[in-house]
Amino acid sequence: MRFYLDEDLAPIIAAALRRRGVDAVSAHELGQTGLSDAEQLGFAAGQKRCLVSANARDFRRLGRDAIEQRRPHAGIVLCPPRVHGLDVGAAVNALLEIARRYPSGLDEYDVLYL
Repeated sequence: MRFYLDEDLAPIIAAALRRRGVDAVSAHELGQTGLSDAEQLGFAAGQKRCLVSANARDFRRLGRDAIEQRRPHAGIVLCPPRVHGLDVGAAVNALLEIARRYPSGLDEYDVLYL
């Protein structure tokens, strides 16, 4: 499993995942902030990384659009909005569990919720 964290999530989450052996990067670390949500999903897909975001409303729609337009991606994981704040540890643990369950990554078009 390879994760790409959208800019709405703290880069500390990606760093914590890496310390636990999970391949994770954040938009902040890669200088990919300021892109549209569609561009973020396209970047993640191009890197064959599952996009992780707390922006459920927009990424649910983009997931549906991808199916309709036959534009595969490497999966989307949607986090609850509280991940913006103090619940970083819970987000890391939940993403570790997803990485454990899906070591080869999600299937094209998959959307999971934490």
